[in-house]
Amino acid sequence: MKKTFYLLALGLLTTAFTLTSCLNNDCDDPYLAVCPIDRPNALVTVKPNADNTAFWMQLTDDIVLWPVNMRQSPFGTKEVRALLNYRMPTKEELEKGGIFGGISCVYVNWIDSILTKPVVVNFASDEENRQKYGSDPLEIVDDWVTVAEDGYLTLRIRTRLGGHQKHIVNLVHRTDVNTPYYFTLYHNAQGDTNGQMGDALVAFNISTELTKLDTVINPGDDAPEGNGNVDTLTLEWQSYTGTKTARFKFRSGNASPEKLEGLVNRCFE
Repeated sequence: MKKTFYLLALGLLTTAFTLTSCLNNDCDDPYLAVCPIDRPNALVTVKPNADNTAFWMQLTDDIVLWPVNMRQSPFGTKEVRALLNYRMPTKEELEKGGIFGGISCVYVNWIDSILTKPVVVNFASDEENRQKYGSDPLEIVDDWVTVAEDGYLTLRIRTRLGGHQKHIVNLVHRTDVNTPYYFTLYHNAQGDTNGQMGDALVAFNISTELTKLDTVINPGDDAPEGNGNVDTLTLEWQSYTGTKTARFKFRSGNASPEKLEGLVNRCFE
């Protein structure tokens, strides 16, 4: 399984920068998941339990997928974002299928992890961050996989890829900016700046930063887990035409493992 950039085919996609969270499905029906097997029809967070004897996949803030044909995560005990191709189980594969209580039992055709990284340290200023993390340009593609959800910011990025050096991207929570939920994406091409334009996926775990900010901004919030406040995240990056920003809507909280563990037997014969 790939644990680096997941390279995508080049496309003639226009880029718009008023981004909101979208449904994690590129097909007509997200619940039937009828898609060609060679393309992903979901972007999920793979969540194994402590000893990887079971795992589930967070599809949206409200829907969790249980795999009927897999017991262990192929990525071990590590939580990662992944592209998934799945379908509804057949009667032979499952006695009781469908969606109930936010749980959907699915058959995994294939799953492939994408680069999943933590947020890095913010230095005193943007200039210092650029010196540390790089200032090479890239573009953010407005796509169904460019989304803030489940404590992650997942991005489809586009830049020049000559294939000679490994590109490095880092996300910084800008505590030096007087705006809540403000993040800057930095790119170090390591000199690989003359190739053709290529796309890649990367996901950043921003859950710790969101939790800290939510405690300050929404004190005393007793919203049920998975049904938290809707807030706005601002992302800044250096594009080929100058500095750009995008705004993402996200909702704090996600499904509780304790609640899900008791439902897993409902997915199996």
